[in-house]
Amino acid sequence: MIEVESLIAGAIGILSCADPAGKIALSHDVAAAWASGTLPVGGRIAPPGRPARPERPLLLMPRDMPRRRKGGTEAGRIALMHAVAHIELNAIDLAWDMIARFEPPGPGFYDDWVRVADEEATHHGLLAGRLAEYGAAYGDLPAHDGLWEAAERTAHDLLARLAVVPMVLEARGLDVTLPMIDSLVRAGDQASADVLRIVYRDEIGHVEIGRRWFEAVCRQRDVAPVTEWHTLVRRHYRALLKRPFNDAARRAAGFEAAFYEPLAEDL
Repeated sequence: MIEVESLIAGAIGILSCADPAGKIALSHDVAAAWASGTLPVGGRIAPPGRPARPERPLLLMPRDMPRRRKGGTEAGRIALMHAVAHIELNAIDLAWDMIARFEPPGPGFYDDWVRVADEEATHHGLLAGRLAEYGAAYGDLPAHDGLWEAAERTAHDLLARLAVVPMVLEARGLDVTLPMIDSLVRAGDQASADVLRIVYRDEIGHVEIGRRWFEAVCRQRDVAPVTEWHTLVRRHYRALLKRPFNDAARRAAGFEAAFYEPLAEDL
């Protein structure tokens, strides 16, 4: 186990670590130290504007990404797992950035986001392991750089960050993961499907955590959660939300349709 002096210092160290395997190991170590009750919060340290990244994958604008191949082929399954691994690597940093950047709005805030970071690290590790079983590796394919843009746009305000990252981006993951699992099962790739089932299960909890803290901060600021969410998403996301929604998973996270249906695209 790597020794860290404080939770905040550990978060900064993870954000500053370019090596994905090192980021995972340090995430698990900081999470374990925090769970032990022996790790102090520490003094506030300004986090980097962007987390450190390995030389590969090549990062492209979303519009420049090559079209993903069909999931029924081995190349298509590798591309799918690589894309999800990239999302999960960013998710590790998004969770630690939440801890390092924002003052906690109440007890349990650090506990929740350390849990999220720890689980996201597990996800990336599982996905990287699955890629290795295919003879591939994270970094072999290009990836889009749009994920961290949401963090940059919301770095000034905890409520905006909560509105966009867990309640738009992670909630979108709930909508698309079950079809991914189905396609992998049809292709006979049960091992990859099992990894995505773990991701899907945990992401329901992550959306719930984001939604719960969003509503808590809304109460502190005396604003109506649904109305404020609409305002923040229109300001910082600037796109309609894509259907179809996984209403059951969203309800399991306490995320009701009154939030997202008014901002949905028409099919």
